[in-house]
Amino acid sequence: MGKSISIQGFEGSFHQVAAQQFYGKETEVICCATFKEVVKVAVDKKQSDGGIMAIENSIAGSILPNYNLLLKSNLKIVGEVYLQINQNLLVNPGVKLEDIKEVHSHPMAIQQCFGFLDKYNWKLIETEDTALSAKHIHQHKNKHAAAIASKLAAELYSLYVIAPNIHTLKNNYTRFLALQRQDVAKEIIDADKASINFFTDHSKGSLAKVLTKIAEAGINLSKLQSMPIPGSDFKYSFHADMEFDNAAQLKNVIKKLENLTDELNVLGVYKNGKIK
Repeated sequence: MGKSISIQGFEGSFHQVAAQQFYGKETEVICCATFKEVVKVAVDKKQSDGGIMAIENSIAGSILPNYNLLLKSNLKIVGEVYLQINQNLLVNPGVKLEDIKEVHSHPMAIQQCFGFLDKYNWKLIETEDTALSAKHIHQHKNKHAAAIASKLAAELYSLYVIAPNIHTLKNNYTRFLALQRQDVAKEIIDADKASINFFTDHSKGSLAKVLTKIAEAGINLSKLQSMPIPGSDFKYSFHADMEFDNAAQLKNVIKKLENLTDELNVLGVYKNGKIK
């Protein structure tokens, strides 16, 4: 039996694709309306085995609120998935391009496909979710409407992919984090990436000293994200993703960073996800 994993969105969403890619095809998803709910369900052992949460996109950038949600939770990052976002035009069986009068999808998905959509005089209708759009097209048996969504949504809702890969920018990736409760998250033997959060005393050169220690340790800093500390006067904490060669190398640099920072939290030590 597969794991039960909380995701943001509906069945057929890219979050579900990411969950299946990381945990396996048999993964059951618990659909949540918001990322806050994703975390709430993921930390509840009676409801789920963990969660999958988008953290950044190669075009739109970081999802800053999700970093704060992660910090406040009792969850550990146990892996990551880089998912290429391929948008497809879905219709009910038998519907042809000339039959389409309107296209339904999330506004971001519609924006990603303007290069294709501009060729047609279709009415564009914005919805809350790509997969939900596909579900509604199926439920209403609409012969004059199409949805922009994933191929998984097409499979789940018995729709036909009348035009695949209609997104304008082909290198569009979203990075998802696989999250589990600290009490069940197991040590990953071949881990080569770590995510940490820290803040300094904001004295002159304090951040530079941290970055220098990381570089001196031979560790690749693949991401550095600053985030406002809620309730402070323009003070920031920093999220860092570090790629390392072995556990001893990581342990050594963490020890040095603890001496340079006011507070440091290791959010997860896991296997580096690859862009396929």
